[in-house]
Amino acid sequence: MTARGKKKRIKGHRPAGGRVDSKRKGARDTQGLQLKGAQNRSSWETGTLGSAGGRHDHVGEDLYRDVMGCIQSIACKSRIKRENIVVYDVSATIDQCPTTIEENSPIVLRYKTPYFKASARVVMPPVPRNETWVVGWIQACTQMEFYNTYSDIGMSSWELPELRDGQVRAISDSDGVSYPWYGNTTETVTLAGPTAKPSRFTVSMNDNFYPSVTWAVPVSDSNVPLLTRIKRDQSFTTWLVALNAGTKEKILLQTIKWRMKVDIGVDPSRPLGSRATLTGRLQQDQPRVLTRMESIPPNALGRPNANDAQVLMWRPKRGAPLVVIPSK
Repeated sequence: MTARGKKKRIKGHRPAGGRVDSKRKGARDTQGLQLKGAQNRSSWETGTLGSAGGRHDHVGEDLYRDVMGCIQSIACKSRIKRENIVVYDVSATIDQCPTTIEENSPIVLRYKTPYFKASARVVMPPVPRNETWVVGWIQACTQMEFYNTYSDIGMSSWELPELRDGQVRAISDSDGVSYPWYGNTTETVTLAGPTAKPSRFTVSMNDNFYPSVTWAVPVSDSNVPLLTRIKRDQSFTTWLVALNAGTKEKILLQTIKWRMKVDIGVDPSRPLGSRATLTGRLQQDQPRVLTRMESIPPNALGRPNANDAQVLMWRPKRGAPLVVIPSK
């Protein structure tokens, strides 16, 4: 989010089904089809399929096309299946430390939440020739409340209009460049075929909030501090996914749900450095690693991401709401 801090790059055993050893059987079947195809093509090309003239020649041509199409289908079909991918040591945590508050500026208050961290170790089977697979983390925001109250005058709020109005179930939380991925450093691994052996690797990600909130009313020319409360409640779903870069086939490997809450009380009459106090629970609820896969909504995979989709609203106690910062 715009109000999110800079992402610091920080670098569980769930057995998957055994590897399906279909290579040998598939090769034998393919050879058999190739042999039949060669025989049919020879008969068709020499016109020896029968004495009924063009009729049998036509049947031979159709059979040849069917057989060759079957061979191509087998050759193009990916051997990467969910049961062949092993995911283990899945970890999802939120640091057990409170949100910290910074009152260094006469213009803004800043706060920094603990980090959400996710990691997993993955074993991918050999990747076929002419295929590229990317394994990594995709994240979406599924709910957001972010209100900054200014005495009895009104409040500012960061909002995701489509999510707020129920038009979509989620908004992409990509870095804005690496769609659909959350990022492209520790968050993803790319495997370009052919690879002769299984690939073993770790993918990890982290996220937190580090926003600035003005002491004064954001739509006023006055610099008088009137901020009295900051309340934020935001939920996310994070998926571990294997994606075929060519066909866009997705294999869901893990689903995680997590939530971050912030509640800060402010006394604007006090001197700078002693105005804000963290209220409510000091530690966050820990993320949930689901035992089932949850599908990824289409809006979680492409533009816009949450940073670009959000708007800053001013909602006065009296009068109509005002858009302070529109979406990009």
